[in-house]
Amino acid sequence: MAPSGSSPPSTLGRTERMVLAAVAAVLVVLMVWLRGGLHPEAPLERLARQSPEFSVALADGRPTLVEFYADWCEACRSMAPAMERIERQQRGRMDVVLLNVDNPRWQPELERYDVNGIPQLEFFDAAGAPVGRSIGARSGPELEALTTALVDGTPLPLLAGVGAVSSLPEAAGAEGAAPPAAALPTQAGPRSHG
Repeated sequence: MAPSGSSPPSTLGRTERMVLAAVAAVLVVLMVWLRGGLHPEAPLERLARQSPEFSVALADGRPTLVEFYADWCEACRSMAPAMERIERQQRGRMDVVLLNVDNPRWQPELERYDVNGIPQLEFFDAAGAPVGRSIGARSGPELEALTTALVDGTPLPLLAGVGAVSSLPEAAGAEGAAPPAAALPTQAGPRSHG
């Protein structure tokens, strides 16, 4: 009989404890694997996670590439490895910012940059001024040509779906002024597929 205040003697031997520990370890690994914990993070998620804040990138004196994307966008996912490679190659010379169109936080930017489809790339010079836009998927060589021109401060290459941006006069009644927002036709949003 065990003295009062002490625990009863262990009924499991050393071998049984080792087997139980091994089974527990296997179960932990299996649970982590089933929850996706052992899968490497995809390039799109990695880029989005390490992306600097949009306002900081525009103010830091480096050119900036902004990609409007969505997790479900296959074209965005297919571009991600090339975007990640470019971000690594140009780190310190250019910022790469990813803005998810499904995040309501970026609604003002979606409207400001007239995002109607994804992926949409916006290019900004070192002073934070817009210099161009690209709509649709881009190949690795196209992305390299675009970002090289951006870093070098030269005009963006002429590619289908790439163009310069300009600002429209906003003063009401000014000659050539844009019509008030209420007079513009409603456009489908980037998530509407309409």
